[in-house]
Amino acid sequence: MSLFDEDRPVRKSAHDIGQDLSLLSVDELKARVELLKAEIARLEAAAAAKGASRAAADSFFKR
Repeated sequence: MSLFDEDRPVRKSAHDIGQDLSLLSVDELKARVELLKAEIARLEAAAAAKGASRAAADSFFKR
């Protein structure tokens, strides 16, 4: 195990925001759209869970 983050390999993302899309096929573009939709759903679920947790805490502490 390394002591420094610089020693860890950089993980390649499936999609980079602003990336040149001209070399991708229609099927590759559709796959990326589905990937990004799934990521949006995951982010929305995490935000909702945090919001519910915050609301519960606010209710408990009568903010």
